[in-house]
Amino acid sequence: MALNAQLKQRLSIPLEKRRESGGFRSLNVCKISDEILNFANNDYLGLSSHPSIQVAGREAIDRYGASSSASPLITGYGPAHESLLQSLKQWYGIEHGVIWNSGYVANQALLSSLPEKGDLVLADRLIHNSMISGILASGARLTRYRHCDVAHLESLLVEAKNSERMVFVVTESVFSVDGDYPDLKAIAALKEKYGFFWIVDEAHAVGWYGDKGSGLCEAFEALDQVDCIVGTLGKALGSMGAYTLFKDSLAPDYLVNFAGEFIYSTYLPPVCAAMAEEAIRQVSKAAAARGQEASRRIRAQLIELGYNASRGDSAIVSIRMDTAEKTVSAAEYLKRKGILVGAVRPPTVPEGTSRLRLSLKASMDEAVQERLISAFEELRGSLK
Repeated sequence: MALNAQLKQRLSIPLEKRRESGGFRSLNVCKISDEILNFANNDYLGLSSHPSIQVAGREAIDRYGASSSASPLITGYGPAHESLLQSLKQWYGIEHGVIWNSGYVANQALLSSLPEKGDLVLADRLIHNSMISGILASGARLTRYRHCDVAHLESLLVEAKNSERMVFVVTESVFSVDGDYPDLKAIAALKEKYGFFWIVDEAHAVGWYGDKGSGLCEAFEALDQVDCIVGTLGKALGSMGAYTLFKDSLAPDYLVNFAGEFIYSTYLPPVCAAMAEEAIRQVSKAAAARGQEASRRIRAQLIELGYNASRGDSAIVSIRMDTAEKTVSAAEYLKRKGILVGAVRPPTVPEGTSRLRLSLKASMDEAVQERLISAFEELRGSLK
């Protein structure tokens, strides 16, 4: 059999299975108009279209051009990146850090570089694919504790207490699918007791929590115990890229010297860095409860309508629809009503747990909230 034919067969079989399961993915051009309410993207604070951030972007393009045009260790790391990094350090009160091209790259580089064979990584069962990918590449032993179950985490720490293994604990603060979060203060107490290296991905908490808006670690007063904060510039901060922050210079120095994801790729455009820095200024000036009250109210209304909606106060609300077909159908119905939501299906989530995913916006007024709930009320009637 010719190689070309072999490859065609190799690729077509899993694709056909994906189609049959209802989970086939394809790219579609997304055109957002003023008539559509976008609850599918992660622009939680609406900063991607904020006038001052757009001005910062235009000024950065005029000053630096549209691309960094090189890897960061050649000429790609410029004044805009350095200024952003200094702002991030000041925002968190953490002295050392690295800026990355994306959150996926940051997590993969971090967790494939710091743990190594012989180490133990204790990770929440529902951590992001980027974190799993990094851990598996590291060669360290991966053990998952039950989702947001601090007691189960402690039992695993007790088992590892007398081992010579280095122990890492990895969690998200706000989880990306259901928008729930663990008791970070309780995990901080475990850090005091057991002395592991603690990594927290704040991607979906940045901008929504904390008096300064830096995330849940700030809100839970756990920043002093966290060894590495991972954050994104492309969600609430309305730009693109990511960052990792450390209390010590050794880890960032190691990543800059050995992480291929950092060394061998053209760096983040300076315009993204400038826009993110302006977004930090805007977030720092805003009130602490960025949409949390509205989030609790919307969840309560959805539950009252009979939906299996996740509880909490984050920007992410998930609604279980069970089957992939039902989930896609519901998302399409809402789109016709001018409401854009995410349809999360296997393999992103386990079979039988497909769900609609809403990314709420802190700027929602009462009229927008009423329109959202009204659309779900109509959807409920169509599902019967």
